[in-house]
Amino acid sequence: MSNVDIVYEKIHYRHDPRWTGRLGPANGGTMLCVACVIEMMETAEVSSVRKSVVLAGVGGVLKRCPGVLRELLLQDHRVCLHFAASLLGMLHTVEDQATLEQVIQVLVQLLLELKSEQLVQYVLEEVHTQLCEQSSVRGFLPTFIFLGKLVDSVPALPQTLASQHIPLLEQLSAGLLFPDEALKSSVCYIFRGVWGCAVTAQSVPPPLRDRLCALLLQTLSQACSPQLTINCLGFLKQLLKLGEVVSVLMNCHTEQDLAETHCSKDLDQRQDTRVTPKRCSLPLILKKLLLSGDETLQVASAQCMAAILVHSPSQYCPPFIEADIPEFLCERLCSRSEVLLWSVYSCLLLLAEDPAFFSQCHSVYGIESLIRSLKEALRLNSTEVQRQGLLLLTEILERQPVGVRLFPSGPGFVGAAEVVVGGVSSPCLQVATQAAHAASALLRVNHQSSPVQYKELKEAVEAVTARCTELPSPTTAHRRGTRAGTEHSSHSSRAGGFLLQALVCFRAACSLAERCAGDPGLRENAFTAPDRQSEDTLDSFCLYLLHRCDTVCVPTVTRYCERAASASVLQQFFTILSCQFSLLPALMPAFSTKLASSGFFRLALEYKAAFCAGDRNPALNEACSDFLQRLSVSLLSQMDTHPQDCEEMEGVLKRCLPSLCCRLSEWPSLLCEAAGPRVTQYCLLTLLYLAMQHGDRLLPEPSMFSSVVAVLCSVQEQGGSAPPPCVLRAGLYLLSVTQEKSPNLDWAPLNCVIKALSSCPHFSSIYTHHHSLLYFVFRYPELAERFGMRVLELWLTHGTGSEGGDGEEAPDPSKPEQNRNTLVLLSLVEKNPTSVLTLLGIVCTRETQAACSALAVLRSFLLARARCDSAISALLRPRLLQVLQRLAVEDAEGHGAGQGAPSPLPLVLQLLCLVQSGVSAETEMDGTDFKLLYHVSNLVGKLKVSCTELLLPALNYLYCCVGLSPAHCVDRAVSMLLCNTGLMDQLQAVLNLSPSPSSSSSSLLCCARLLLSSLVRLQHTHSAKVHKSIALDLDRTVQLLVLEKRKTDSLLLASFLRLLQTVLDVDLQSPLVTLTAIPSTQRPLQGAESALYPLGSHRAHCLITALYSLLLQKQELLLSGSANCLGSLLGFLSRRSPDTALHVARQPWSRFLVYALLNSGESCLLHPAVLQLLSLLVRFGSKTVLWDPDLEQVFEVVDRRGLKELGESTVQALKQLLTQVLGGISHEGPTLKHRQRAQSLLDSLSSLPASDTQHDRVLRAGELSVCLSDFTVKTG
Repeated sequence: MSNVDIVYEKIHYRHDPRWTGRLGPANGGTMLCVACVIEMMETAEVSSVRKSVVLAGVGGVLKRCPGVLRELLLQDHRVCLHFAASLLGMLHTVEDQATLEQVIQVLVQLLLELKSEQLVQYVLEEVHTQLCEQSSVRGFLPTFIFLGKLVDSVPALPQTLASQHIPLLEQLSAGLLFPDEALKSSVCYIFRGVWGCAVTAQSVPPPLRDRLCALLLQTLSQACSPQLTINCLGFLKQLLKLGEVVSVLMNCHTEQDLAETHCSKDLDQRQDTRVTPKRCSLPLILKKLLLSGDETLQVASAQCMAAILVHSPSQYCPPFIEADIPEFLCERLCSRSEVLLWSVYSCLLLLAEDPAFFSQCHSVYGIESLIRSLKEALRLNSTEVQRQGLLLLTEILERQPVGVRLFPSGPGFVGAAEVVVGGVSSPCLQVATQAAHAASALLRVNHQSSPVQYKELKEAVEAVTARCTELPSPTTAHRRGTRAGTEHSSHSSRAGGFLLQALVCFRAACSLAERCAGDPGLRENAFTAPDRQSEDTLDSFCLYLLHRCDTVCVPTVTRYCERAASASVLQQFFTILSCQFSLLPALMPAFSTKLASSGFFRLALEYKAAFCAGDRNPALNEACSDFLQRLSVSLLSQMDTHPQDCEEMEGVLKRCLPSLCCRLSEWPSLLCEAAGPRVTQYCLLTLLYLAMQHGDRLLPEPSMFSSVVAVLCSVQEQGGSAPPPCVLRAGLYLLSVTQEKSPNLDWAPLNCVIKALSSCPHFSSIYTHHHSLLYFVFRYPELAERFGMRVLELWLTHGTGSEGGDGEEAPDPSKPEQNRNTLVLLSLVEKNPTSVLTLLGIVCTRETQAACSALAVLRSFLLARARCDSAISALLRPRLLQVLQRLAVEDAEGHGAGQGAPSPLPLVLQLLCLVQSGVSAETEMDGTDFKLLYHVSNLVGKLKVSCTELLLPALNYLYCCVGLSPAHCVDRAVSMLLCNTGLMDQLQAVLNLSPSPSSSSSSLLCCARLLLSSLVRLQHTHSAKVHKSIALDLDRTVQLLVLEKRKTDSLLLASFLRLLQTVLDVDLQSPLVTLTAIPSTQRPLQGAESALYPLGSHRAHCLITALYSLLLQKQELLLSGSANCLGSLLGFLSRRSPDTALHVARQPWSRFLVYALLNSGESCLLHPAVLQLLSLLVRFGSKTVLWDPDLEQVFEVVDRRGLKELGESTVQALKQLLTQVLGGISHEGPTLKHRQRAQSLLDSLSSLPASDTQHDRVLRAGELSVCLSDFTVKTG
């Protein structure tokens, strides 16, 4: 058809060629004659089919060749008008629908092509004329359709109609009364286009506007066809954009008594004047549409409702609520249509602004439907729908009256929590943010079901906080200028919004926990069995909140604010931290310590200075101040602060913190300002103290030191009231920990510090347990003189629950904390020996607890030193004598009565042992030593044998005195002890005790035997007078060594051996020891039995066997003690019965003993005890020691090890062996080669220089000190 000429051949020849145009090439294009087209349109003879073809061709020309037809028609304006009039006339005459559509299309295209305002005006006037000439709008449907399309195509036409063609609009409005719904639909479409222009809508006269409103409501209420309904709703939506039109529409009341429209009457009469329009209520009409089954109508209805309500919810919500529209909107929530859901959500969101929505329980009715709808919506792709639905849920949760519960039972609340969790998990941050907002509203106490679903609350908080960990870091400044940086900045901004809302949610959870804690009905799940642990408890919820705060909130917010600090985020954050102090007070000590150690003092103070200076961000300032106050009070309450002092400091912080918004660098000037606000300075000192105590140095140490000194000096110079104890505590601590990096105090500031500290009546209230304070006080003699003893006492009693009250146990140095305290004191004593006097002063003057602790420290000090030098000994012994004189009598009586009251006396005696065991061999005994010896020996005589804790250190001290004192001093000491019959009785009682598994009883028995052996030896040496002897059961002694040695402690066996050795050395004849034994049945005694009495040959053989067995055990003390005892036994036998001695030494089992010992390794082979055993056997001519391989083996080991590697005792024992070998009698004489080798080795040993190494004189076995000289192998 593009090449068909548009001409009417019959008449074309009559037309002027100027009305003919050719499209395309001159010889092959399409020819168009405007005159032919007009005449064909007007001629009835032309069929409608041909007319349609012509119109299609004209339309094609208008599309393909714009401007051609325009040039032809504009040659004569009358032709344009005539052509338009012809087309308009065809709208009434043509019946073929396809042709009508072509006419409408060409007419619209023609008007657009010509762009003639005059032509448009002509068309409108023609339409108006046609309407006026006709008594009915019948047949005007094509015309109205044309006008509708024209309105859509010509943007200026709506304004033209509203300003210049009001009569036409009035004529058009009459079409709404015509019963033809297609015509009504076309009229509504026209008005929808007219009202689509905001300026045009405001130009319509109010009467016409009001008439249209009424007619539209009537038409919409009576519409049956979907097309009419949709066009009515389209017109209605345009009308609803104007507030005044909405008011008109909402005020059109329903009139049920109006006569119905007489559609059956003569349609030739004018129906706009003979029929009164029926007015209907818009809410009811929209409700009817909402109830229809057409989803499109439901969407339009909801959108119209929202368009009405958005103008004035308070004015327009009541009619809709009275019509129960919220109920039916909730029913539409079951739809899966995103558009419908969004529309219903929007409408309900506006209705929820009216209190009647809640008072009439529409929220309660619809909450379940909303929850189900949101669950489905979260599965859809539209984030806008999800956001709108969550926003509706949030508004309902926030506006719901407290007295009406939305979730009376658990399942409803669980569903809401699941929706919140699902929303927070959405990939879209905006949806997640809105879900977090909904979670905040859900966490209100009035929404909690009965019982409270603490498990679901945890899950909601878990979801919100877990999403925080996935947030991106804030945008850095250098990326913000780029496009990628802008996009990232936008995403970071959304992330910041979510973080803020998440913190609001977490704060709501904390507030809920606080409210539940105050309501017994909400505290626990009443339906949980008493014997079953449940997660649905308030305690578990509070603990969970603290855990999430610690592990998620704190790291997330601090990381975020490092790059993009926000006042609103920080406000919520510090409020959350403050809430924790009231949720779980029992856990706050650990939590507050962790916060302080993590630098939260600095964090809060720096953000206060950055955001709150100049009265900015008062809410953040209040949150930071409250947090700092709670944190400080929590830390102060852990420091054994008096409640009154703590309350006073809390008041100071509460007054000063809100106004403290300066930077940390400005603090020194505030502190050094003499006329500055004193309360503020106290507040600063407290904050510095608490922060410093937890490793957060807010100021450089020299600056801090000088600032504290300045404050204390200004207080003393200005007079007035003394600083509170908490402030003095802070000042003293800060001076102590910053002293090392600051210059020493001069006399004037030091005097001010002393006066300030002296103003506090109780030093314990300003004491802080820190080693720096200890060193600071003892750094200055003036401070040490004034406060040294009190500081040491507080240090010693720290952590024991008292400051020295009776009835407390002595501290255990093995515990880690007390061990650290002891190490600090030991370091102090090493640096400042005069502190020993202070410790001794505590022992002399303080209560039991402090005295015991001081003694324990001194004991540790002495234990850590190899020897006690003369200076320390001179300091300790006189003070210990004073303590002993004061305590000995009363404690002895108390222990004698069996009361067992705690006392420092055992520690005093232990300390005496350590002092005595640490003195050098050249230290002579003076008057103090003899006084101590006198008091201790008397104390022993007064004690009961069951009082092991006193008897053991007392006897041990006596043993150390007689065992370690120089020979020229010990005779007096021995005489003093031997004349003390009480001591002798006590020794007898102890020796009569049976060995027990108790270590203290074994040590006591061991100590008594060692003391007795020393007394026996020294009495024999000095021929001291004995006033009372001690009985010793010889049979019992032999029986223990022979039969019970496996069940007896090795140290106890060694003490038996030492006592037996000493008694054998004096030939079993000592005035101090009376040996008892079962008499022999043979009378009189004959031969060896008589010579060996009271030992006898049988006991001697038993002892030899027992000693051989003990030698094989190869335990150090037993090895030496057995060798010594064997030597003494063989010496005793050789003196009393030489034949018996030779017989015993030459027994065959001696060879087995030698073989076993020599093949036990080099260390055993060269042990002095083994070498002494070989010497004894060689001395008594035993055949068990052979040159080869026994002595050869010894020589070879000596050669391999080297003489310089041999110990002093080994050298002496080896020399003794070689001397015996070279000069003794042997069954096998040495060869010349053997003799030469032995002599050469002996000469080499004799040429070795004397060892000047000072060996330990004492072996400490638990609480027992053993003189090593008693177990040194005898080589003389």
